[in-house]
Amino acid sequence: MSNLILTHTRYQFLEQLRVPISIVASVFFPTVSMLAFVVPFAGGDPVTATVATGSMTLFAVMSSGLMGLGIGVADDREKPWDPYLRTLPAGPFPRFAGRMLTALAIMLIAVVPVVLVAAFLTEATITPLGLVLGLGALVVGALPFMMLGLFVGYSLPAKAAIAVSQVLFFPIAIGGGMFTNPLDPPAFIGAIAPFVPSRGAMELVWAATTDFTPRALPLVMLAVWTVVAAAAAVWAYRRDEGRRFR
Repeated sequence: MSNLILTHTRYQFLEQLRVPISIVASVFFPTVSMLAFVVPFAGGDPVTATVATGSMTLFAVMSSGLMGLGIGVADDREKPWDPYLRTLPAGPFPRFAGRMLTALAIMLIAVVPVVLVAAFLTEATITPLGLVLGLGALVVGALPFMMLGLFVGYSLPAKAAIAVSQVLFFPIAIGGGMFTNPLDPPAFIGAIAPFVPSRGAMELVWAATTDFTPRALPLVMLAVWTVVAAAAAVWAYRRDEGRRFR
């Protein structure tokens, strides 16, 4: 099984490298956001800069997980290679795992320039242990967005997936307070943020990289979103399989 997962991961990653625009987009937007919003407005304060950098790394993770997987899966379903793979006896798990590992690899690539900008252009600080814990928190925080991406990809055709993934992405990012003062958001954002998965993921990253103490409600809602999104992704896969392979 592990060999099958690695084979699917290698295949999916090579596909991304052959058409690297999604990787470029995953790297470009968080880095530009870091330069436009964090460096000039929060770069001089170590605590605020570190917290804001954590938010921008999550921005990269969300983009790769939700939009990257959503659009990529929908596009693959329209190619003749996808029906052939589904006839093989390995089952869906190696393909699911391969897609998620590929998405995680792209996420780590997208995080690197954000961290470099923080290191060289801001006063953000982090210990080696905090960096390792922060990466682990990003992986956990990425789960609901990857599951949402799989749900979109298996539910919709490619053109619709592009629009729907973007419609989902920006309200989740804004509602979680990603583009406001991370420690003092506006009242409206502060009221809805604990129920949005991006907030729970951000607080998890902040707790791993700083002395921030996360609240219980955002973390519980992050877990709820992860479970619900995973169930929706499995349902969408089985529904698509039932429609196309009866």
